[in-house]
Amino acid sequence: MSEAYVRKELYDSLWLSLTGKPRLIQVVIGPRQVGKTTLALQVLKHWKGPKIYETADQPQTPTAEWVVQRWLKIRKLLKSNQKDGLLILDEVQKIPRWSEVVKKLADEDRNNKTKLRVLLLGSSALLVQRGLTESLAGRFELHRHAQWSFKECRDCFHLGLQDYFLFGGYPGALALRGDPVRWARYIRDTLIETVIGKDVLLMSPVQKPALLRQTFAMACAHPAEILSYQSMIGQLTDAGNTVTIAHYFNLLSAAFLIAPLPRWSGSRLRQRGSSPKVIVRDNSLVNALTFPAMKKLDMTPTWKGRLIENSVGAALTVLAEKEGCELFYWRDRSDEVDFVVRHGMKLIAVEVKSGRSSAYLTGMNAFLRRYPDSESVLISDSKSSLSIRQHSIIDFFSDPKIILEK
Repeated sequence: MSEAYVRKELYDSLWLSLTGKPRLIQVVIGPRQVGKTTLALQVLKHWKGPKIYETADQPQTPTAEWVVQRWLKIRKLLKSNQKDGLLILDEVQKIPRWSEVVKKLADEDRNNKTKLRVLLLGSSALLVQRGLTESLAGRFELHRHAQWSFKECRDCFHLGLQDYFLFGGYPGALALRGDPVRWARYIRDTLIETVIGKDVLLMSPVQKPALLRQTFAMACAHPAEILSYQSMIGQLTDAGNTVTIAHYFNLLSAAFLIAPLPRWSGSRLRQRGSSPKVIVRDNSLVNALTFPAMKKLDMTPTWKGRLIENSVGAALTVLAEKEGCELFYWRDRSDEVDFVVRHGMKLIAVEVKSGRSSAYLTGMNAFLRRYPDSESVLISDSKSSLSIRQHSIIDFFSDPKIILEK
């Protein structure tokens, strides 16, 4: 990865929040190895006042006193400087009672008008957001940093779209793509096993770690497919019950590995109980497990279509998080729509066709009859004669936000 590359949109948003008003605690969450720390260090490099960066990602987890000592240290530096100070604490969710301590110290600074800006980084959505909602309500602003988009990978690594569907958007791994065997081993050992073996098991007690790994492997074997928890039990060793599998899906989602999409029904109660459509948040996770040797990747048209649809789902997941949308799929008997985006009062049905005829969209037509006020979008390189808004695959991945524009 180019050392000079900056995820400009994320950097600008974070810098504006850190230097503007109100003086809120800035919190960045996202998966491991996507450049959260790198971006924070870029901010640190350009900060003109007193500054401290420390990480809690250590062999022995620090105590809450570790936070206190760093905070007191930056306060001491501020006494001899008129500029705003910056304190960056990385992987803060690992520290017991971190949010209580941060609340106490931040409130002291607010009461004393201390000129301190605070940036917290975390790779566990569940643990970070639990601390934020329990102790820091009204005191923070959240920034979500996801795996790299196609546009970022193209601009930094000159990655083509087909390679993006194969190698995904982890920048550290992309540097190894010239050796697919080494690349796949890096994804499995450095990313998947580290996240499951450390981050996920830290979030919540897991009685069956082997089953958790099996659950993730099954999700990767069925990207962009609807998986019934009940049917998964019959395929997993020592699976227990559907509640266990659903819990493991939630943990894997909180670790930014998958995004289980509920079925759109118009009823929140029915959506919660539906079989999820599983989106793996980066195709590299799928391919590193499905083709472990990576010596030869013979993709059938069906499998290639799954990878493209999964990538579309991952991009829409990021878009939904950024724009405040909700993302679903829709199915009614044999009729199905790949994705349904709810953006405020707007409902958008999205169908993905890759290398298949887009002349017949029976699922889309059935959805439009059921919800006549909704919009429809086709993502395909195969032109459709139907009266429907259409974007090419390359245009969508260059700017997923075009889905929301009419």
